[in-house]
Amino acid sequence: MEKMDIKDRILAYMRDKAQRPLPAESLAAELHLKGARLKSFWPALEALEKTAAVIRNRSGLYGLPEHMNLIVGKLSMSGKGYGFIVPDNKGSEESDVFVPGAMLASAMHNDRVVARVTPSAAPGRAREGEIIRVVERANTKVVGTFAATDSFAFVTPDDQKLGQDIFIPKKAFGKAKNGMKVVAEITRWPEGRHSAEGRIAEVLGRVGDPGVDVLSVMRQYDLPPDFPDEVQAAARAVPQTVQRSEYAGRRDRRDFPMVTIDGDDSKDFDDAVYAEPRPDGGWFLGVYIADVSWYVREGKPLDIEARERGTSVYLVDRVIPMLPFELSNGICSLNQGQDRLAMACEMVLSPMGAVQSYEIVPAVIRVARRLTYNAVNQVLVDKDPARTEELRDFLPLLETLAALRLARKKLRRRRGSIDFDLPEIKVKLDDAGHPVELIKRTGSLAESVIEECMLAANETVAEHMEKKELPFVYRVHEQPPAEKIERLNNLLAAFGLYVRPNSAGAVRPKDVQQVLDRVAGRPEERIVSTVSLRSMQQARYACDSLGHFGLAARYYTHFTSPIRRYPDLIVHRLLRETFATGTIPARRQEKLRAMLPDVAAHASVRERVAVEAERETTEMKEIEYMTRFVGETFPGVISGVTAFGLFVELENGVEGLVHVSRMVNDYYDYAEEQYALIGQRTRQAYRLGDEVEVVLVRASVEERNIDFILKDNGVYEPGGEPAKGRGARAGKKKAAGASKAEPAAAPKKGKAGKTAKKGGTTRAASASAKAAKAKKTPAKTAGRKKK
Repeated sequence: MEKMDIKDRILAYMRDKAQRPLPAESLAAELHLKGARLKSFWPALEALEKTAAVIRNRSGLYGLPEHMNLIVGKLSMSGKGYGFIVPDNKGSEESDVFVPGAMLASAMHNDRVVARVTPSAAPGRAREGEIIRVVERANTKVVGTFAATDSFAFVTPDDQKLGQDIFIPKKAFGKAKNGMKVVAEITRWPEGRHSAEGRIAEVLGRVGDPGVDVLSVMRQYDLPPDFPDEVQAAARAVPQTVQRSEYAGRRDRRDFPMVTIDGDDSKDFDDAVYAEPRPDGGWFLGVYIADVSWYVREGKPLDIEARERGTSVYLVDRVIPMLPFELSNGICSLNQGQDRLAMACEMVLSPMGAVQSYEIVPAVIRVARRLTYNAVNQVLVDKDPARTEELRDFLPLLETLAALRLARKKLRRRRGSIDFDLPEIKVKLDDAGHPVELIKRTGSLAESVIEECMLAANETVAEHMEKKELPFVYRVHEQPPAEKIERLNNLLAAFGLYVRPNSAGAVRPKDVQQVLDRVAGRPEERIVSTVSLRSMQQARYACDSLGHFGLAARYYTHFTSPIRRYPDLIVHRLLRETFATGTIPARRQEKLRAMLPDVAAHASVRERVAVEAERETTEMKEIEYMTRFVGETFPGVISGVTAFGLFVELENGVEGLVHVSRMVNDYYDYAEEQYALIGQRTRQAYRLGDEVEVVLVRASVEERNIDFILKDNGVYEPGGEPAKGRGARAGKKKAAGASKAEPAAAPKKGKAGKTAKKGGTTRAASASAKAAKAKKTPAKTAGRKKK
């Protein structure tokens, strides 16, 4: 225990030995602290109390919240006036805590709070809580629409989960006018029946003006487009060419005719690949990643800013980079024909695609050719004569990459990697930022080639570091929750299928993939694939190597995108620390083990923020695109079923709500286990995955709503508004990210996929819809390159 941090010692004693709440003096005495350790005890205890890791009661005694019938966690509001607390340390048997509106105190959505818990009154019902303290405020500023009277105004938040309008006294109007998008700074928190009060901190522009919609999202999610002066100065000080002294100690791979393969509009290139066949039928594969950690040193301004941002954010019309332009598009970008520093993962693959040996080394490279997915597909898939002639010198390399891609894909398939083939929707904008086309696309051969190369490198690096037993950051994707597998099996039973858990209640990825294989091409394929995907957990960053369920990988990390993901940068930095001796000094290991959990947790949070912001901006442009089609009929597929209606996805990927009140030929009951609404009299059933025809009756950009009616079971009145509470916030089961092979990875640059967010015309309906989708749709992956 002597080697434990003083905070850890306090918590360990209170958890394992304390039988009652203790005065601070008694706690210090029980820990046998003297001298400097006793002196450090008092600020440590104060810090623990400030973060609610330890609670000080009214008698001045200290204890753990779980020993005092208290819970600490993040408040998630419904938008209907109540919320749920998601516990900080949620165990497998620990449920969220329901908080009625009257018990919220001054807490708002996403605040970290302490609540007193009341056991559930009946089995299956959520525990209830009363918030007694706000530990950390999440909403010091709120983005919304300004509406004024002569003497006061309100700001209606864009985030419908905030629920309450912000009261603005006249003296705090600033330059805001009616109908403007503004940022309100909260000056007094809500209490009981009194709304929060604030002042106008920034005027963004009038609703509907070009760029104001995306700017509002940037402010809502606190995504700064510019870098602080200190960070920008540090970036400008970085030389834009490799210095002579930097070649030393690096493997020289400038004679390898390697290529980058990215989208047509990509500007930053952080990976290059090279491969050649071996006499035994296997391959040499080199994956070369921009050596960002060489330029971004720990604790320096560039590093501090990159850590805070966590990831680049790819909005519908712009990129908010993690690193300044001088690095992301300059010296760190693997531009054609220029010497660049890289981290190399060079692997020897067997004819079956297994990694037989590898080296992870610093290198200097020079990319021979910048290729695009389209160009590679024209050569390998379309066999286009002109393009093939243009790339004749690289044809052997491309054919080798295609062959090893097939071997790697088969290898992953054999071990049970789950493959959800999900399309992406890209919104094409005109020069004024208005949507002109929705482009639906699926993964191509070229993208799969790069995906397999990146997956191989990520797995190899993760296994390398785990076997060294050194501090590290892994990308983990855990077992699906048992209750979700049970729900999946309830559905599968109707088709004579079953995912069988083992004696410990765990399932194998192969079992899920075998179910998907058995329904492939059958009518039930869509519903089974959809529910299987919704059974998955979110992937996250962690310091323990827990494996990746979706990829059926024992070892996994993110190594391949350090320009746009901070965990990848950390992975490179940790690898570099091992190059000299093969290990990391013990004192440094101790520091890393204390630091890395916070880095991993913060990166996971920033990833989710980026996904939400990307989805938000894509969604609003999709709705704007659909406004021109009100009154028209579309074929669609039921993509979600709730007690209040059906979500229907159109062929272009746009999704909206058919409210149950607009289904006029019967009363409909919600059959949750069947994922269906069933008529009481007609027994007509509308099930997840069914094909339907719908009429678009409303598309509201301002409210983010899309409303449909069923063509053969609804009444459309042109120009009419839907009944109150009957709207749907458009969503697109947009997944975030990186690849259909990895649920919940970060999005590939410029390739946001589809993410769910539904709702209604009123806040209540919107929140209900959104919550329903949130329960059934994990953040899945779609951008097919950066694993």
